[in-house]
Amino acid sequence: MPKGVLLVNLGSPDSPSVRDVRKYLREFLMDGRVLDMPWPIRFCVVNFAILPTRPKESGHAYEKIWTKDGSPLVVTSKHVQAALQKRVSVPVELAMRYQSPSIGSGVTNLSARGADDVLLIPLFPHYAMSSCETAVVRVREVAARLAPRMKVMVQAPYYDAPDYITALAASAADYLKQDYDHLLFSFHGIPERHIRKSDITGCHCLTVPDCCEIASPAHATCYRAQCFKTAAAFVAKSGVPAGKYSVSFQSRLGKDPWLKPYTDYELPRLAQEGKKRMLVLCPTFVSDCLETIEEIGMRGCEQFMRASGKEFTRIPCMNEHPLWIAALEKMVERFTGGTAEQGMAGASRVN
Repeated sequence: MPKGVLLVNLGSPDSPSVRDVRKYLREFLMDGRVLDMPWPIRFCVVNFAILPTRPKESGHAYEKIWTKDGSPLVVTSKHVQAALQKRVSVPVELAMRYQSPSIGSGVTNLSARGADDVLLIPLFPHYAMSSCETAVVRVREVAARLAPRMKVMVQAPYYDAPDYITALAASAADYLKQDYDHLLFSFHGIPERHIRKSDITGCHCLTVPDCCEIASPAHATCYRAQCFKTAAAFVAKSGVPAGKYSVSFQSRLGKDPWLKPYTDYELPRLAQEGKKRMLVLCPTFVSDCLETIEEIGMRGCEQFMRASGKEFTRIPCMNEHPLWIAALEKMVERFTGGTAEQGMAGASRVN
């Protein structure tokens, strides 16, 4: 059966205009795996509480990071697709969960190129219902409609896979050579209720403070546990001294409790504790985007410096690092060689 690869990232507005940002936010926030509430409530929250003001605010933020070629996330993802295509013999397409290039175009292009057996690689190292799960479910829905013969295999989360950790460590190596007081791993946050909903045991996650340190089948779909494992694997690989790093979570929305500690609280706290030279790494993201460039690199820097910090360095994402491309190539090789493992237990759970 002819094979192909579909890379899927989150997505971006088509431009920083209020109109395009509103269109993007509506699609994103109306996803029931992002705002997981009944549709009528979600509709009212999105259209009457968020969209009247948020598009203008977000549009200003996007303007700060926009390049001549467009959104950094989309531009970098396209470069990654092109680099991977040069290294593998099977067709590689790129899609965004929201907006362009669409999942429909990716599936259609792969089908037109003869691919009936497709490896879906979510460009999210960790499992979460609001990233990996929604991408997997949407790809399967679209494929069933546009290419019924297409078989979709999903790359398992690779949050502590040696190739991913090696690439992540290599991309940060030069920054770790400089003098620094603290390395903060800032992962994207999610609501605590998402962690509980994704708990396949129904009785493990967030029941005790150290639940992520207690072995459990729940960790297969626990975003929080996987983030801690990424940080631990990175520290071991890079030789970061004990006591010189910590983990936090960014980008919360709304009033419900999200994963803690919050990055925007931790940055000033650490500065006030005497950590004057700060490095921040955002391993949730494989490509730089609004959340890394503007939220951390601009607003986070301002928060830290205002709290008496002296030096603030945002470590870029892996982006097009050769070892990241090599890690993706190995995923494809395992797939084409018939040794890839089906992942995404959570996505299977909701199908």
